[in-house]
Amino acid sequence: MLRVEDITVAISAVTILRGLSLAVETGTIVGLVGRNGAGKTTTLRSIMGLIHLSSGWIDLDGNKLDGMSSYARARLGIGYLPEDRRLVGALSVRDNLLIPAQASGVPDHEARLRRIFDLMPELKEWSARRASTLSGGQQKMVALARAFVNGRKLLLLDEPFEGVSTALSRRLAQTIQDFQQGEHGVAVLVAESDLKRAAMLTRRAFVIERGEVIEEAVL
Repeated sequence: MLRVEDITVAISAVTILRGLSLAVETGTIVGLVGRNGAGKTTTLRSIMGLIHLSSGWIDLDGNKLDGMSSYARARLGIGYLPEDRRLVGALSVRDNLLIPAQASGVPDHEARLRRIFDLMPELKEWSARRASTLSGGQQKMVALARAFVNGRKLLLLDEPFEGVSTALSRRLAQTIQDFQQGEHGVAVLVAESDLKRAAMLTRRAFVIERGEVIEEAVL
């Protein structure tokens, strides 16, 4: 489903990724594990088209992503959870969830919202609340749900358990697994700095260090 081949990324003349390669097959959840500053976020942002590649290429389900804008990539069915959530605080929870549907033209977004509310019933209760009134953990749930709306082929999850309790981390992990299984084929790449948190989602991970994948590990 997703293939990243020998990508190099430099930001302000500093090389962040150095010939990084990885693959995530259809219907699987794979970790990208490394310390802070190892290049995890840059990898996900590169796949999403938010950072320009110096070299290498990325393919999603037979579509070469090179030169494709981030919004065009989103329309292929990529859902993205950034580490800092990036909710629009002045908008309601429901409106935040609808942003990717409206921007990408998701045809079945109402049905997807109903399924997401089944997985995360709290969101239906909060749907009229402004995102800025929610706690950090609640905002993380909304940001994850927003990724679900557009994640029809691929989910890119950047530190989904960062800053939340162990109990909520387990709940989010189960929700991600339930969503992925119900989508019949969506691939998931999850960046995590903590091996134990990554192991809540998957037993397979690429270990990244100084912008390179140094091994494929069993967690």
